[in-house]
Amino acid sequence: MKRDTLPKTQARLAVQPISRDVLAEKYYKAGETSLDQLYGRVARALASVEAPKLRAEWEQKFLSNLHAGAIGAGRIMSAAGTDIQATLINCFVQPVGDAIQGTDDEGYPGIYEALREAAETMRRGGGVGYDFSRIRPKGAYVKGTASMASGPCSYMNVFDQSCSTVESAGARRGAQMGVLRIDHPDVLEFITAKRTPGRWNNFNVSVGVTDAFMHAVRDGTSWELVHKALPGTKLIEQGAKQRADGQWVYQSLPARELWETIMKSTYDFAEPGILFLDQIRQDNNLNYCERIEATNPCGEQPLPPYGCCDLGPIILTNFVRHPFGDGGEPAFDFEEFDKVVAVQTRALDNVLDVTFWPLEQQRAESAAKRRIGVGFTGLGNALTMLKLRYDQPAGRDMATAIARRMRDAAYRASVALAQEKGAFPKFNAEGYLAPGTFASRLPEDIQASIRKHGIRNSHLLSIAPTGTVSLAFADNASNGIEPAFSWAYTRNKREADGSRSQYTVEDHSYRLYKSIHATGDASDSNVVTLPDYFVSALEMTAAGHVDMMQAVQPFIDTSISKTVNIPEDYPYEDFKDLYRQAWEAGLKGLATYRPNSILGAVLEATPVAKEASKPEAPVTAAPVQAPVDPMRSVIEKRPAGGLPAVTEKIEYWTSEGQQRLYLIVSFLPVALPEGRSVDRAIEFFMPVGQSGESQQWITATMRMLSLAARGGFLERALSDMRKVSWDRGPVRLGTYEKPDGTHVPLWHDSEVAAIGYAIENLIARRALAAQGSLFDSEELPATEPKLEAAALVSPTAMAGKKCTECGAHAMIRKDGCDYCTQCGFLGSCG
Repeated sequence: MKRDTLPKTQARLAVQPISRDVLAEKYYKAGETSLDQLYGRVARALASVEAPKLRAEWEQKFLSNLHAGAIGAGRIMSAAGTDIQATLINCFVQPVGDAIQGTDDEGYPGIYEALREAAETMRRGGGVGYDFSRIRPKGAYVKGTASMASGPCSYMNVFDQSCSTVESAGARRGAQMGVLRIDHPDVLEFITAKRTPGRWNNFNVSVGVTDAFMHAVRDGTSWELVHKALPGTKLIEQGAKQRADGQWVYQSLPARELWETIMKSTYDFAEPGILFLDQIRQDNNLNYCERIEATNPCGEQPLPPYGCCDLGPIILTNFVRHPFGDGGEPAFDFEEFDKVVAVQTRALDNVLDVTFWPLEQQRAESAAKRRIGVGFTGLGNALTMLKLRYDQPAGRDMATAIARRMRDAAYRASVALAQEKGAFPKFNAEGYLAPGTFASRLPEDIQASIRKHGIRNSHLLSIAPTGTVSLAFADNASNGIEPAFSWAYTRNKREADGSRSQYTVEDHSYRLYKSIHATGDASDSNVVTLPDYFVSALEMTAAGHVDMMQAVQPFIDTSISKTVNIPEDYPYEDFKDLYRQAWEAGLKGLATYRPNSILGAVLEATPVAKEASKPEAPVTAAPVQAPVDPMRSVIEKRPAGGLPAVTEKIEYWTSEGQQRLYLIVSFLPVALPEGRSVDRAIEFFMPVGQSGESQQWITATMRMLSLAARGGFLERALSDMRKVSWDRGPVRLGTYEKPDGTHVPLWHDSEVAAIGYAIENLIARRALAAQGSLFDSEELPATEPKLEAAALVSPTAMAGKKCTECGAHAMIRKDGCDYCTQCGFLGSCG
């Protein structure tokens, strides 16, 4: 379906500048300037593995399907048909064994071998998920070195650092998922690890939860943390014992206590997520020949060791006829959708034969099972265009119908492919269709066809995050299964030359509605009143999100990547209940995000209050003779008597919340040759008894600053303070002005750095007030504006990680992608 055959309303929309630029930067290759050229490259690549006499035919079909809205995931659209050795597969699962090198006693690669394999995978463009549960716990005995193990969390630090240094193909930093089973002895450390700011920044983390554990929580019984590794002597003395099945029980604790720890961490820190392992395994079409222990980084693909996800979303908005009732009753074109799904199934099957494989084990695993993931994007927008609310029964019914048709069309197409090209090698009809598997719930005619002919692909469906592909190829349609996040926002984008561009980015369905109901074309800024069925992610209840997952999951043979965004004031007891409901509903996992003061206190902060200066008695010493540079000459001794001083209250935010301390800075009036005088800071002092454990180092720092000030190198000393970093996460103090005039939070690498910044600003303000600074204006630190709290963030900003684009701590995980709710920047996706 080319642009000129789209429904007339969609066809007349001009391309948004942000979509045009993202296409050019992320997807166009040398010589490409249009979608036709890009789609042609991809279609030729995917058709290249067809029989020679069929290639031209399938190239044309794949090309038409791309125009119709059946696109590939980002790796496919970027790298297919190029000569770079980058994988077309988005994500993998990497096995990690209980050994340092080589393989462990069950054939799993040792930790450093797994690290090497993961680095190669990320270098080629893939993200990686891991189950670290095989690694022996902290305090377990290591026979080979007669030492004690450090545990899986310590090795995750190594994987995290490796990921941060590996630049993948296409300059895309790899994403990672770390999983630990709920019965691993180190699970408490794993659950709480991300409470330490800066730890595991390159990981999403999830706990692998079993039905047995959920039953123990429900029944209020104890839970055993176990591992096959022999505990060290100290642990045995503390009560560790071996069970009849050979597992060692390291600790027993109330299941509800462990569950409470998970829930509190998730409530406050947005991690860990939850994977319901038994539901994943029972539903698995291949539970007769593989064991799944982890997922890819965004959670939509539970995978065995060396498994991969080969993804391709279909843009649902392209199949809405008469959107918003324009020219007739809105309707979804299911017949056209069926045809597109069938061709997409073949296209993704071909990807497995076209792609470059980072590891031979990954190629072999894929060839044996031929997993693919046909999915969709733009569900939220499609429902809006059909005049259906996302969070109401009618909206869920339509989503169910779309998912069911996608399932049936994909499975029928895969059976047809098996007849033409052969079933996947590991296919076994009895195991594949055994009671409880996803395939056992297919319509009877499809099951009969599978028994007779086999099936080409073991798994066919996945609802993944669509990240930049929705922005680039779908006119900023809503992402994956999600509702729209906002109808319009301003995005500030950093250019290659360091400059910044500003875009107005609008949601696709909002643009369409405006083009129908407002005068002028869709680029006009006319304000229209939106009907009730325009409901965004932040406007609906948490239950509305979970209910949609429950409606769609039964028709998806892998899983769904979705983030349930909830408001800060969402009650904790209700929050806990979401996860219980998800388990009882048969979901395979759940991820939530709640902005709060721990994740980003800056978003609730008010400007730093300043106390008035407190001048003291005038200097009684003899006037200082002005040297050539009176601000930097050495002052051998502090002048006797009182000096003018300022008491500064410094308020800043660390991982432990708001901090406050008082500093006193004394100034010496210095005469300048032209007859003016300026104040030179020469003494820094912190009153005692106000800062607990920080008292000693701050007092010592103030003494050293005083020496530096009298020695004439205060600026250098303060500059060095600004460079100090620590391992307890960033510190928020102050704001800075962006090129567009808005102010965003300023963060520092340590308390020392923050205090250095505060002192620089204090000195700069005093110099400017006296209009006697020896510095050029651009050399002075910017003074902080008087801002209301609301001016610090955009209306929809949410607390999160630091955005690499605008600096605000407003980067959240939205549908598997890093998304800045302050400036709209879209970062890496799993």
